[in-house]
Amino acid sequence: MSAVSRHPRHELVPLLSSPVRLSIVAALAAVDRAEFGAVRDLVDISDSVLSKQAATLEGAGWVAVSKGRVGRRPRTWLALTDEGRSVYRRHLAALRAIAGL
Repeated sequence: MSAVSRHPRHELVPLLSSPVRLSIVAALAAVDRAEFGAVRDLVDISDSVLSKQAATLEGAGWVAVSKGRVGRRPRTWLALTDEGRSVYRRHLAALRAIAGL
């Protein structure tokens, strides 16, 4: 390797090194937005774990959290921001590059 080339691991996003956060982002990448309970069930985690990890991803600017009602029931939706989608794509590209070495 030349001094100019960099190993693809340098493109990995540290915040997505958590399997739970990566799973949440992957679930959201497939949809425009998802209801909190659907993400919780898909990723197979508790409400409290999803809440904490969603707050971390929201703090990074990668997930938008919105609240509303369906009938009389309160609901929370999660969605990837444009930045979140971009970061996720970059992370996946780095993983693919590493696997292809």
